[in-house]
Amino acid sequence: MIKFKRFSAIAAACCLLGGSVIAFGGCGGVKERVTLRVCNWEEYIDLGDWGEEERIDVANPFTQEESIFGENAMIADFEQWFAENYGYNVKVEYSTFGTNEDLYNRLSLGDVYDLVCPSDYMMMKLLAEDAVEKYSENFFNGENNYYSQYVSPYIDGVFSQYEWDEYAACYMWGTTGLVYNPEKINTEDISTVKVLLNENYKRQVTIKDNVRDSYFAALGIVNGNELIKPDLTAETRSLLLNDISESTIANAEDVLKQIKENVYSFETDSGKADMVTGKVIANYQWSGDAVHIMDEADGDETELWYSVPQECSNLWFDGWIMLKKGINGNEQKREAAEAFVNFLSRPDNAVRNMYYIGYSSSIAGDENCSTVFDFLEYNYGDYEEAEQTFEYDVSYFFGENSVITVDADCLDVEDSGEINRGRQLFAQYPPANVTARSVVMLDFGDKLGQINQMWINVRCLDLKDVSPLAYILGAVAVVLVVSACLLCKFRYKLFIKNKTGKGYERVEK
Repeated sequence: MIKFKRFSAIAAACCLLGGSVIAFGGCGGVKERVTLRVCNWEEYIDLGDWGEEERIDVANPFTQEESIFGENAMIADFEQWFAENYGYNVKVEYSTFGTNEDLYNRLSLGDVYDLVCPSDYMMMKLLAEDAVEKYSENFFNGENNYYSQYVSPYIDGVFSQYEWDEYAACYMWGTTGLVYNPEKINTEDISTVKVLLNENYKRQVTIKDNVRDSYFAALGIVNGNELIKPDLTAETRSLLLNDISESTIANAEDVLKQIKENVYSFETDSGKADMVTGKVIANYQWSGDAVHIMDEADGDETELWYSVPQECSNLWFDGWIMLKKGINGNEQKREAAEAFVNFLSRPDNAVRNMYYIGYSSSIAGDENCSTVFDFLEYNYGDYEEAEQTFEYDVSYFFGENSVITVDADCLDVEDSGEINRGRQLFAQYPPANVTARSVVMLDFGDKLGQINQMWINVRCLDLKDVSPLAYILGAVAVVLVVSACLLCKFRYKLFIKNKTGKGYERVEK
């Protein structure tokens, strides 16, 4: 079980890098204070609003001083750090967004930011629109840059593969899967995304209320037979799960309408509470929120698990990109934006943000600085009372021989040796067999309008699905309503004006 709220002086055993980072911009003259406009996801950085009982004393290997997690907001600490290391001040104007589309709409309506943190497909969209500023050579190649030193080689490889590496720095990453109650749903059923259609769990499962995640899950069902073939190549898997042909969109719409009839709801954020309270028994969810759900349920003494369906998982990334419209050729803004990303990439700060939000940082460290791995081992390497232990290998992310000994009861190890279900450790750092079959979902491109219309058809009433009898009954209802309104309006002329009152005779003049 995760021990986020009991993390203590683990950083003292980590690398002793010490000192401060050399300013990238040199020291050519006095610089004025710069304002850096940053827009990030809601509750996606340490805000420093921890209660007194939650704050933690740690030995900080980067400053050689004692510090307290949760005492200050990350933004305030960055502003102080920047002034000390760059010789001038920065003021961060920090704002948040709820969805990628929310961010894009703000940009379209004229809001200006210097640094934003969208998901992979929105990065691709903004790149295609030539709205993104390149990072400088110093950012990636500077000797004292924490991102270039400590980003996981796995993350760096993915960003290079998709040619994001010069324009984006990964912040957090993860998978999509199903949080579930193992006492209410069996392993065979939860191992497939078809659980969303399983009538044995009617009105007991929830799915995301956004077109991308739901469309991806639907493609897992539409192409399910192909996706579970053992000899499937990574390229073919990506093509199947990024198929936006007209026939596939139509098939996905049919599947999503069936899902709509079977699930408890399409949800945005309520799935977390619904899982913890037991209102539903499975929830299609992002891995970071899955960790949060399992933590909350542990507090109520309910054990929940996380499963990655055999057909598909979306491998997602949130990354920092600089916007041309915001930077606008201002070298101080560029320097401040790159320094902000650099500061968040320092391993102790990566741990601090992970501790606060529950998601997995792109930062891994190296042989001289194992802060993040030590944090992971501290949280999950508790096996003293375990009846059976398991060697959990995360070398693909942290480097050679990165293995954690864990309680075997926290993982479902299949006969083949693969692990596709587990608890918090599995959700935060899935094994290599899961990442190998996970797929980055690409931007919809010029099919966005068609797919959005498909989603409207699913979420709203689609007239072409209405039967002729329903049209007739609807028309009759309209006629009756109109007739009733006319009768009401003209009732005086029709029934009252020429009617003789009781006990009186009408007298003609």
